Parts: sequence; structure tokens; C-alpha cells
Amino acid sequence: MTQLVKVQNFNVSADGFGAGVGQSFERPFGHADPGTMFAWAGATANWPNRTEPGGTRGLDDFLVRDFHHNIGAEIMGANKFSPYRGPANLDWQGWWGDEPPFHTPVFVMTHHLRPSFTLSDTTFHFVDAGPAEVLELAREAAQGKDIRIGGGATTVREFLDADLIDTLHIVVSPTVTLGEGSRLWESPDELLDRYHCDVVPSSSGVIHHLFWRR
Repeated sequence: MTQLVKVQNFNVSADGFGAGVGQSFERPFGHADPGTMFAWAGATANWPNRTEPGGTRGLDDFLVRDFHHNIGAEIMGANKFSPYRGPANLDWQGWWGDEPPFHTPVFVMTHHLRPSFTLSDTTFHFVDAGPAEVLELAREAAQGKDIRIGGGATTVREFLDADLIDTLHIVVSPTVTLGEGSRLWESPDELLDRYHCDVVPSSSGVIHHLFWRR
């Protein structure tokens, strides 16, 4: 079975930013409002943080439900893991509490190394290396399953520029404009030389862009 490198359910604003400026402990996405950016996912029946019955069905729900299918490892950038800049704060163990949502090994790309640690069924590893080397570590850890590039936008872009991503699912929120921040693209057309793309509007108002290699 082919081991794919994937981007899934990655949200950007209408002008191509995955997060705003001014990240802090209180605002993981900077001046971007995650309540607006991710409202489409939070409304679905299979949103993992749902505390009440109900929720929407259809395409949005299918993509949320598919998020963990056959994922064996995750790669993320330092700023997705932590708001701190500079040397590692060893007291910080991520935004996600004692039960992180990954359920796989996670490889954090950072220049400030720290020992690996485990929360529930997720082990975080910290690696000072480029995309190709980190991907090889993730491939081994994934034991034949797929690898997800989890973000942020700068990290996704690094793997795109290294031509290491097989499929992408990018969710555009057309009513959100950030103006500055961590940019994934100026336009999705930038990827069309390497990828096929289906563009599917959702009844929730977002637009799903589904890319796969030519």
C-alpha cells in the first residue's frame, strides 16, 4: 500500500493566510478568529469536541470524520506546538491538554530541541532538520500508514516547496480576510502545475479545494 503525505482540513482565509499575527497563549492563531475560521468543522456531527447531540451531515462532516483515517504520524512546525519563541519551555506540553487529538507520533520541527514526551497515546518528538529528513523519521514511525503535515502554513509551504506532499485538502473561508500573517498562497492556482484540483463549495459557506498529484 502506498504511504501518502497529506494535508487535511487545513483552513485559510480568502487571502490565503492560515493564521494571523501576534500569536500568544491566549490567541493561538494571532489576530485570526478560530471561531469564525473553523465554524464549518465545529458544526458537524463528527466534530470530536462536540458536547451535544446533532450537528450537520454532508461533505463537511465526511471530511471531519475522515481526518484520522489511516494516519500513522503527524509533522508540525514549532509555532503550531507552542507560542513561545527562543529556547524551549519544558513546562509547555502543547495546546491540547492531557488527551491530544493526534493519537500518533508527532514530529515538531524546531531549532530549540527538548526531550520527547508522551501524553496519552501521543508522543511528541522535537527535530532540528529539514522537511526530507523529518519526513523519513515520520515514515518509519508511521509503520506503513500515511503521514499528515499538520501546519502551520509555513510548514506546509516548506513541504510543498520540497515537492513532498501527495494530496492536500485546503478549506477556504471566503468571508475572512486577514491581510497579514502566515501565508499558504497568494492563489490556489500556484499549485496547478503539479496538482489536479477539484473546487467544491459547501452549504456551510466554505470552499473545499482538493488537490492530488498530476
